[in-house]
Amino acid sequence: MPFDQDLDQLLADIAEVAAPRASEGEVATYIPSLEDVPEDTFGLAVVELDGTEHVTGEADVPFPIQSISKVFSLVHAMQKADAGEGVAKELWERVGREPSGDPFNSLVQLEHERGIPRNPMINAGALVVDDILLSRCADPIRETKELLEKLCGEELGVDETVLRREGTRGHRNLAMAYLMSSFGNLENDPHDVLDVYGHQCAVQMTARQLARAVRFLANGGVEPASGERIVSAELARRVNAVMLTTGTYDNAGEFAFNVGFPCKSGVAGGIVGVVTGELGVCVWSPPLDPTGNSLAGRVALHELSERLGLSLF
Repeated sequence: MPFDQDLDQLLADIAEVAAPRASEGEVATYIPSLEDVPEDTFGLAVVELDGTEHVTGEADVPFPIQSISKVFSLVHAMQKADAGEGVAKELWERVGREPSGDPFNSLVQLEHERGIPRNPMINAGALVVDDILLSRCADPIRETKELLEKLCGEELGVDETVLRREGTRGHRNLAMAYLMSSFGNLENDPHDVLDVYGHQCAVQMTARQLARAVRFLANGGVEPASGERIVSAELARRVNAVMLTTGTYDNAGEFAFNVGFPCKSGVAGGIVGVVTGELGVCVWSPPLDPTGNSLAGRVALHELSERLGLSLF
């Protein structure tokens, strides 16, 4: 739709409202690369399907995408489904599609439900997706990064501190992997699965790059810049549905209520959003609320949705 507002000015106005709220949140102290990032850091990017980009603040500062990567590892697995490799049936037998209602790294529900994660947007579900990729891809680490580079149109770096953390401090994720393995829900060595997961979380991107990268999900699975089909329209809808219902941890209902379009967050403070037929969106502000979502980012997405009437509901 043609927007009847100056989007550049609108984003600047939203930043004035949202950025001060960052002072109410807490930065994830276990991500060393965020230690020197000022707590009032705020970047917001909106990219239209025709390629027009609108940004404000620190939208060109790279940060580790962390759990936002779960969207793209799921898409990578969905590409295998589009290729007729039987992945879709296997995936949804091994991972659910329901909100968890628990923290993203909870072990309790996983034990109770015999090693079947509730959805692919929590850590346990992402580990199963990575296990599938490890079994189906020659080099899942390289291939997932190449997918991201294709979608944003630029080469990407890796945050080495995140890689080291996942290798030396990812004890809870490793515990989840071993627990799922004990129930027969992992095919590969848990350490190998965790290596794939750590590398995808460590990819560094900017808010502008991430807003570009999710546009194909707003465009029926087709990357607008190149016209290349990334996944079928059906599978793009499914990824969007999973993002809407589970992409912001145990706060997904609140996001659906106050934002109203699919989102996925990461603990480095990024949140991506998909406005079907219109926009790719990303906001970055490191301080988090108690559910692990960027506090100022959540406010910004609410303001954007309200001012442009973007909610699905």
